[in-house]
Amino acid sequence: MLRWLRPGLGVKRWLFMVLAGTALLGAGVAVVVLDVYRTSPDTWWLPILSWISLRFLSRPLRALIFGGLGIGLIGAGIWGLNLALLAPFVRKDRPVVDTLTQYRRRERGPRIVVIGGGHGQSTLLRGLKEYTRNLTAVVTVADDGGSSGRLRDSMGILPPGDIRNCLAALSNDEALITQLFQYRFANGGGELEGHSFGNLFISALSEITGSFEEAVAESGKVLSVSGRVLPSTLHDVRLVADLAMPGFSGEFRVKGESRIPEMTGEVKRVWLEPDSPPAFPAVIKAILRADLIVMGPGSLYTSILPNLLVPDLAAAVRSSAALKIYICNVATQPGETDDYNCGDHIRALEAHVGAGFFDMVVSNEVHMGTLPEGSQWVVAEDDLEAQYALYRSDVADEESAGRHDATKLTEVLINLLEERTGPLVI
Repeated sequence: MLRWLRPGLGVKRWLFMVLAGTALLGAGVAVVVLDVYRTSPDTWWLPILSWISLRFLSRPLRALIFGGLGIGLIGAGIWGLNLALLAPFVRKDRPVVDTLTQYRRRERGPRIVVIGGGHGQSTLLRGLKEYTRNLTAVVTVADDGGSSGRLRDSMGILPPGDIRNCLAALSNDEALITQLFQYRFANGGGELEGHSFGNLFISALSEITGSFEEAVAESGKVLSVSGRVLPSTLHDVRLVADLAMPGFSGEFRVKGESRIPEMTGEVKRVWLEPDSPPAFPAVIKAILRADLIVMGPGSLYTSILPNLLVPDLAAAVRSSAALKIYICNVATQPGETDDYNCGDHIRALEAHVGAGFFDMVVSNEVHMGTLPEGSQWVVAEDDLEAQYALYRSDVADEESAGRHDATKLTEVLINLLEERTGPLVI
């Protein structure tokens, strides 16, 4: 019971208000009873009233008895009322006070914006949601492959794939409903084959609500997410790349985010068509208010850069007073960053968005396990610290080689933020 009196839960103020109100009500009743007792004629019920008021005991003892009974009844009443009101929301595996403690702690957490896409961004969001509810995930809408691409072509909506993954990662209860959101119809599903339920759900909500952004917001309510997921732009954009192809003089142009990794050439530069799409205003607001802006992890050319190629978004990142951190990938991505080291990733970013775009770079320093075929460990060169503020740490997943560990990476980011600003998470 004493755990409810912890600082920061927002419970004690209301409890003391209830006690104060009850005390004043009790004082008013006592004045009336005392007046009746003193002014009424001598009747048969006065001795009964005297016995009920415990006049045969000393006043301090009477005050202690009545006060204790009153506090006990108030406590039992409040407890029973809360159980009745919270019954639909109580989880059997977690006491209500633990749920409230975690909610209050994350409610006061730092304002963090994560820019990227793909599985890397989802992994990071799973870790960050344990520290703060003030999370904003910014994802690209240039995806044109798989289920998202088919829905984009057939229904004319923005691709929901990365948004769906982030919503699932930010869900407070990644149980049945999240599994349903991520469910993908297998072979034999006819026209539904290859589609995920979450993509179809968001597409249907877009038709019902009349806007893609409203559909994303409503999906977040369904999944009870800790934070927000926002598209970098609401315009229909396509990712275009110039590649240097083996045995081909000059550069080869590829249109479509899904086609770029399939080509065997080296990516020289990428851009969006149409050029200079306006950013989603809510994204700009979140970036300018952020305490921490994280770029990555994720596919360099097809997840991170498509967001930063939105001019308004990039300008907001430059103008923000937040700590800006780029998270370098643990392993290379076949067809996109073959043979890249950490410096190559940084230089590719700077070639597209300019130098001085981030304050720090986080690089993995532990290379253990067997990577998937075609991938290599991304290594930070020995002289890279002379050029950038590089932070080396063990952030790799021990069970899934080539991926980041959500817990390790989150602890590194929170520690770096607190070193700059002081503790923000209570």
